Amino acid sequence: MPGKGKQSVAENPFTPAAVLPALTMATEVIGIDHVYFSVKSLPASEKYYDTVLGEILGFRKNAFVLSDNPHVQYFNRHFGIVLRQARAAGEFNSESAGLHHFCLRVEKEEDVDRAAAAMRSAGLSVSIPTYHREYAPDYYAIFFTDPDGLRLEVTNFRQERRDRMQHWEKAP
Repeated sequence: MPGKGKQSVAENPFTPAAVLPALTMATEVIGIDHVYFSVKSLPASEKYYDTVLGEILGFRKNAFVLSDNPHVQYFNRHFGIVLRQARAAGEFNSESAGLHHFCLRVEKEEDVDRAAAAMRSAGLSVSIPTYHREYAPDYYAIFFTDPDGLRLEVTNFRQERRDRMQHWEKAP
């Protein structure tokens, strides 16, 4: 029988690891492996992401077929973004349940500026790089939208995130 104020995993599967026996450790997620985007038009989205992810942000690309469905994958050393043809019709709405937006992080504010300039040079619509101090003092970002209406963002690696990564054991 668990002690007062503590429940077993059987009684509460959401019991924090700190109250479980010492042999139980939380599994640390070390990154995002990949994200799938279902798109209305694979050729149109591939053209768009060839520019944004391939030419501007330096992702590599490959293509594969899975269950008779063509896929296009963009990847860098950290994770991948996979496109596939949507199987159901419908408009994307970032205010509906589901994905609101997808944010990519770059090293410095200058990298945000460089990405924005390259997008403009490629004829893509992108916001002006701006500080968004309502989020964090050094939050610097651009926003843009893919052909299906998915909102995308590129932001700098801000100090709060650096501190969290470098000093995880001391983080609140």
